[in-house]
Amino acid sequence: MSICNLSDLLSFIKPGQCLLGIDPGSVVIGVAISDPDCRVASPLVGIGRSKFMENAKAFSKIVKERNVGGLIIGLPKNMDGSEGPAAQSARAFAANLLKPGVLPIENIPIAFWDERLSSAAVERFMISDDMSRKRRDETIDKAAAAYILQGALDSLSIKMKS
Repeated sequence: MSICNLSDLLSFIKPGQCLLGIDPGSVVIGVAISDPDCRVASPLVGIGRSKFMENAKAFSKIVKERNVGGLIIGLPKNMDGSEGPAAQSARAFAANLLKPGVLPIENIPIAFWDERLSSAAVERFMISDDMSRKRRDETIDKAAAAYILQGALDSLSIKMKS
C-alpha cells in the first residue's frame, strides 16, 4: 500500500503505531505526531525545506524513533476545491517519500487531508492567545501540521464509531 483513502489508513498500521502529520510548506515543513491510539495530535518539529534527500533523512529518523506507521499529508486545495500548483507539489512530495529506500518502511501508507485555511486558523488562535509574532513564526508550521493531523484523526474517530 502507498497512497490510500483516509478511511482505509488505520487498517494498514499496526496497533501502537503513530501517525505522522506533515504540512509541506515551501519554506518550512511542519511535522506533528499522534499518540499510539491515534486520537491526539501534538506538534513535533518544523524542518527547514532543503534538498529532498536531506529532508527525507529527517523524516526517516522520526519514523524510526517514533514508531510511525502512516502519514497524513496536508493537501492545500483551492477555495473552490480544485487542486493548483501547491496541491501538485504536495502530491509530488508524497510520491518522493514513497520511492524505495527513502523511508525505513517500504510503501508506508499515506493519506491526504484537505488543509484549506489551516495555517490561517492556527495563526488566528495564536494571535487570540496573545502570542508574539516571533513566537508565532517559530511554531506556526508544526502547529499547522498538528491541526491537519487532528482533523484527520477526528474524521477517523467519527468513521470508527459509525
